[in-house]
Amino acid sequence: MAGIAALAVAYVFSQFYRSFLAVLTPALTTELGATSADLSMASGAWFAAFALMQFIVGVSLDRFGPRRTAAVLLGVAGGGGAFIFAAATQPWMITLGMVLIGIGCSPVLMASFFVFARTFRPARFAVLASWFMAIGMAGNVIGSSPLAIAAEALGWRAVMGGLGALTVLSALAVHALLRDPPQTEADRADNTGFKGYLELIRMPVLWPIIPLVAVHYAPSAGIRGLWTGPYLADVHGAGTLLIGDVTLWMALSMVAGSFLYGPLDTLLKTRKWVIFGGTGLGLAAMAVLALSPEIALTPATVLLIVIGVSGAGYGVAMAHARAFFPAQLTGRGVTLMNFFSIGGVGLMQFLTGAVVSSREAAGSVEAYGALFGFYAIVVASALAIYLFARDARPE
Repeated sequence: MAGIAALAVAYVFSQFYRSFLAVLTPALTTELGATSADLSMASGAWFAAFALMQFIVGVSLDRFGPRRTAAVLLGVAGGGGAFIFAAATQPWMITLGMVLIGIGCSPVLMASFFVFARTFRPARFAVLASWFMAIGMAGNVIGSSPLAIAAEALGWRAVMGGLGALTVLSALAVHALLRDPPQTEADRADNTGFKGYLELIRMPVLWPIIPLVAVHYAPSAGIRGLWTGPYLADVHGAGTLLIGDVTLWMALSMVAGSFLYGPLDTLLKTRKWVIFGGTGLGLAAMAVLALSPEIALTPATVLLIVIGVSGAGYGVAMAHARAFFPAQLTGRGVTLMNFFSIGGVGLMQFLTGAVVSSREAAGSVEAYGALFGFYAIVVASALAIYLFARDARPE
């Protein structure tokens, strides 16, 4: 349990690093001249690096175990990237720091899922994964009002330098406390390496699930981590502290959503319809913001909270896909799904940056209406495909 606790702390940092840019938007714009496009690029680069690393992480989990995989990458790349971010003098240095941080954070959640899959009964996977993610969502909370207050008091460079040091300490704790699950005969006999991913991709049962996995988390992660700040600043004239307050509520909603999703598949005896219903709720909120982006601050905040709650079903979505993985491909299976999930977020960050930039000439209201509308169309398309997915009922 000490090892799982160490991974949970590391996952707090992972959640923080994917969501904190929204709060620092005013400071980075003033000091470094970073534009919305620059910050969209930096945020997308974090998710792209994180996603691409999943193939290496998956093989490493199956071959070397979660302890070394998580500790080395988090300490070296994650801590180093935070230090580069703290020393940045140009927008490109922010992007470089975010790439390294993305590499460092890439194994943390998957190491935890690997331990859950190898240690506990399959029926418990969804609730363990969801509640572990709920604990990690504290990083979203820290990256909201607390970060805004700390940045105002100490300066964002000092805060990022201190977080880099804490990231390294967290990696050392994972190395010291985590114990790898014992290898099975199938593990020792498996020599497929990266070919294991091809085996998984060839499984038709996963095809309708993958599009929803790719976009389910993208709106809550992208809007909370990047677009909430510019949207509130441009449309509602919000400053750093107000942005911090709103993102705090959205972060808390993501924590609550993870706890709510966790036991629902067992209670309702379905995984497919739990994730379908939750995603549909978020789709409705995005549609309202697309049609009325200038809506008053309070209802806008409520809709952002709904998006946060609905996008927290990743644990259930992963459990749905996990039910069809061969045992010896567990590590590669969970990382393949995570590649699509995080890769989807990264791709959407790049695409939404282009959407907003293309509409900025028409005014902020038009630009953010297009932003939310784009998210809504993509999610609706994935839900339509997901209707053809085979359910995987809990035991």
